[in-house]
Amino acid sequence: MERRDYFVSLVAGGTAGMCVDLVLFPLDTVKTRLQSPQGFSKSGGFRGIYAGVPSTAVGSFPNAAAFFVTYETVKCLFHFGPSPYLSPLTHMAAASFGEVVACLIRVPSEVIKQRAQVSPSSTTYQVFASTLRQEGIRGLYRGYKSTVLREIPFSLVQFPLWEFLKDLWSWKQRRPLDSWQSAVCGAFAGGLAAAVTTPLDVAKTRIMLAKAGSSTASGNVLLALGDVWRTRGFTGLFAGIVPRITAISLGGFIFLGAYDKVRSLLMGRNHTEPQRP
Repeated sequence: MERRDYFVSLVAGGTAGMCVDLVLFPLDTVKTRLQSPQGFSKSGGFRGIYAGVPSTAVGSFPNAAAFFVTYETVKCLFHFGPSPYLSPLTHMAAASFGEVVACLIRVPSEVIKQRAQVSPSSTTYQVFASTLRQEGIRGLYRGYKSTVLREIPFSLVQFPLWEFLKDLWSWKQRRPLDSWQSAVCGAFAGGLAAAVTTPLDVAKTRIMLAKAGSSTASGNVLLALGDVWRTRGFTGLFAGIVPRITAISLGGFIFLGAYDKVRSLLMGRNHTEPQRP
């Protein structure tokens, strides 16, 4: 990938990430509180709905930029030619590598954000200082494995489906998609991926919010899922699914639509004849 492509992916990805994270932050807070061990009301209910937003504001741009730079790079490296059957494998591999890299930035931001969301009386800085004091740097990366285990299946569904829907729509109308059309494809792909991966999101939230030294805090996803199943049953595994699907569908619309729009503005729209998916 050329230097210009790196720059375009970085700016487009970072801009899209900031847009979606800040616009949809209240829905994310509601989802986190629904999934927290103490329950929605004790976690703050609808009070302090923007608690933890500074952590998101700081981490959003570099997190999304890192994902898309990696995603576009791996797509170039793993490109198998024009075959429509191998394209999904390329997109799956690119999305997986992208998530592993992006989570190095996302997880510390997510840990602080979620702890602030369920403790609205504490500032983001107080939560950050308390985490460092009690757990050190390792505390900021608690839940890294569970986040990656959530994000990779999510991306394995979302990105190949997004790319396929774009190709199909483009082929049907015989011209490249407009940004709003790419956004619609992103909303559908994101909503489906969100529904499928909600139990993994619940496990990730429980691990990040668990008390230091507890069995859940060890980061074992199966242990966290088992605990949720024993205490809250099937509904507990899908706690927060409605705000999660809503947020990620809207997020997919904004995130992937904004990414496509900024990228097309920076690189120029490709007017070649669409290929059948």
